[in-house]
Amino acid sequence: MPEVVSVVVSADDSVASHRPPVANFPAMTPLTILFAALLVVVGGVLAFRLHPFLVLITAAFVVAALTPVDPARPVGPGQRVAEGFGKTALDVGIVIAMASILGGCLSAAGGDKRIVAAIQRCVGERHTPLALLLAGFVLGIPMFAETVFYLLLPLARAAWERTGRGYLVCVLAIVAGATMTHSLVPPTPGPLFVAEALGVDIATMSGVGLVVGIIAALAGYAYARWADGRWPLEPSRSAAAAAETPASAAGAGSGPPLWASLLPILLPLVLISLESVSRSAADAIPAGVLAAVRILGDKNVALSLAAVVSIFLLASRAAGMPAVRGSIAEAVTEAGNIILVISAGGALGATLRAAGLGQVSPGLAAGAGLAVIPLAWLLTAVIRIAQGSVTVAMITAAGVMAPILLDGTPAFHPVYVAIAIGCGSKVGMWMNDSGFWVISRMSGMSEVQTLRSAAVMIAIEGTVGLIATLCLAVLWPLR
Repeated sequence: MPEVVSVVVSADDSVASHRPPVANFPAMTPLTILFAALLVVVGGVLAFRLHPFLVLITAAFVVAALTPVDPARPVGPGQRVAEGFGKTALDVGIVIAMASILGGCLSAAGGDKRIVAAIQRCVGERHTPLALLLAGFVLGIPMFAETVFYLLLPLARAAWERTGRGYLVCVLAIVAGATMTHSLVPPTPGPLFVAEALGVDIATMSGVGLVVGIIAALAGYAYARWADGRWPLEPSRSAAAAAETPASAAGAGSGPPLWASLLPILLPLVLISLESVSRSAADAIPAGVLAAVRILGDKNVALSLAAVVSIFLLASRAAGMPAVRGSIAEAVTEAGNIILVISAGGALGATLRAAGLGQVSPGLAAGAGLAVIPLAWLLTAVIRIAQGSVTVAMITAAGVMAPILLDGTPAFHPVYVAIAIGCGSKVGMWMNDSGFWVISRMSGMSEVQTLRSAAVMIAIEGTVGLIATLCLAVLWPLR
């Protein structure tokens, strides 16, 4: 019979002497940990101009190292960071890769030009700025905002050459449309990550993002009209060289049919939306149909199907296999870079949650009410102003807000906080943002001209987007 050993602890023994080794870690509050993380993010980008991946992963390690180990699950800082990194890559890795392939192949096939030409025909040549706004808004869903700007800028110059006026409003219209969907509508990386971090399904994020994005883009377009009348602009010689792509490339005769060009964009939105609807109407749908909808409506499957459609679209244009392989390779390389950044942001968010950030103010999400929405907006805006990157600002803000929302019970759907983060990332574009220089140099504007036109317009969009988000949260809380 095994010997039973009893251990008696005397009353004068120090309780501290029986704490786990974790007590040797610095005693830091979650707010101090948050400050340290933000210091690493902002300081790293500003002082050293490091790659965002290195900055975010370093911040994650700092938070993990300063957080006491949970005795119930004693894992080291490295494993905590790796788990947060891996969980995020699991959630968004395939979607981002497939979305990148979709956008790259669609552009290489000329589908983007076909969409632009169709929009121009619908609104008429007299309304070219409005056509550019709509084209930027649509193409900003599968493509990056800077790529959309490169694509559409020649049309802005061509419109000025025909009429001799309206160049600034055309340039700003492109920016107004593309920047909103870039930050509000998945599958672009920023809104995709924010939706995953806050537990928002893609269909809901896309729907609300489109509504708020349209309102904000129209507000930006109104300012663009006013700015064009106050500060008329002519393209410089350098801008002409940058926009030397012939405008006729977007003509009616180029690119695949319109339906084929729109199919890769609409297919995942429809499939994911159907899957979302099927969850609330499962009893009224035959079992076989329900199973098929849920398989095809999975975000990974839906985006993969859309990517395959875009690949076939490019192959059907007689581009040849080398061109197809080249487009896919370029897209995958670009996606790999983004996945690393997004996953590092997920690791930072996971370590902040493990640090107990959600308990900084118990019941904040429920007690603060609507104040959580402008709080998320302001936090994102501050980070954007400090370090310049829209995506990094959204990732960092989502990492901070996720524990607060997930540990609380707000009176409205978390999608509104996700949208507020996207709108907050529009505030504060200036010289530390690569997009600022793309707009400035490609359009031929000086720094001052870019600040008073594009930067102010984007800030207006972000502010109007916040107001629209607050109104929707009150009128349509989705709870």
